[in-house]
Amino acid sequence: MAFSNRPPGEHRMRVRAILGGAGILAAAGLWHRSSFNHRPAASNPFGCTARGGGSICDAIAGLFKVAHSPLLPSNAAALLPPPEISGAIDPAISQDNIDGTICRPGYARAARPAYAITGPLKRRMMDAQHPGEPMADYELDHLIPISIGGAPLDRRDLWLQPRRGNANARDKNILAYVLWRLVCTHQMPLDIAQREIRRDWMRAYEVYATPENIQKYHFRRPEAQHD
Repeated sequence: MAFSNRPPGEHRMRVRAILGGAGILAAAGLWHRSSFNHRPAASNPFGCTARGGGSICDAIAGLFKVAHSPLLPSNAAALLPPPEISGAIDPAISQDNIDGTICRPGYARAARPAYAITGPLKRRMMDAQHPGEPMADYELDHLIPISIGGAPLDRRDLWLQPRRGNANARDKNILAYVLWRLVCTHQMPLDIAQREIRRDWMRAYEVYATPENIQKYHFRRPEAQHD
């Protein structure tokens, strides 16, 4: 074992410096936690100022938990659509006609392009982006889901999303279902839902797909209805 040749005084100074630094970090951590827990509720576009004000208010309150959420992996940027997939909306869908279009039972299924069209498109995208990988490992996803007015067959809205791992296609389908219910119960404007899922769907998941919202809306089989 090698021993240091530094004099005892220098060792004492180093120990004091290390202990002092640890104390500063611990104090900073306690201050940050206290500030986080006692931070006043922020206002938001829906006028919510506290918890308990309904699904949207509860969802907005979830913003404060995003940094600690397991859904957001360290490589989150790699799980988002590529920059050229900016999202596209169906111009025929508007806030004024949602009750007769996207909120009508069966709309998304009827508007979804046939597999005869999407199957070959997915194969071409797989060959270009994930050669040699099984097609079943990816979902041809609409960044803005058809169920909330996404364009059914616009390449700006279509990307290959992994079905496995963190922040996968099923997670996004859960978010799509919750947003659809919030829009169709007139708790959230259509353009806000489209913007939130297009901008960063993983953060939108943490805000809106809360356990309370998922339980409230009795979420079932997302991949069969909302993509």
